Amino acid sequence: MFVNVYSLLTEGRRYMKIWPMVKQLGYYFPEYRVIRATQIAMYAMPVLALITVVTQTLILGWTFLPQAIATGLFFISLPIQGFIWLGWRAKHPLPLTLFDWSNQLSHKLTEMGINCQPLTANASYIDMAYILKLAFERLDKSYWEEL
Repeated sequence: MFVNVYSLLTEGRRYMKIWPMVKQLGYYFPEYRVIRATQIAMYAMPVLALITVVTQTLILGWTFLPQAIATGLFFISLPIQGFIWLGWRAKHPLPLTLFDWSNQLSHKLTEMGINCQPLTANASYIDMAYILKLAFERLDKSYWEEL
């Protein structure tokens, strides 16, 4: 099985930008927590990797440089792992319950006069993210309190 890592990374980055960062969705979907952790890791992990490599080489000496570099590379890989997971999740097909719920939401948006396409048979999580983003931008807060 061939997996194109670059396409997973770009798809994960795109999915991260599309997904609505609303706390109500954090109770139902892990995307909220993964995106928050990835955003924090993008800024914190390179600094932590540099601090780790420098302190290990200063304290333990140059003989431990390979271990220090391996530890630094691990810290740098954490945001990349988040992007890969998000890319995999974006392409993953929707379960039937989420498919029905997303179609009901798109139907409600269409009734309100908002241009929203219903999901096709091979819908994925990124298709649902488009509908959720549109819904959170356009629907009032009373609709989301019913969840």
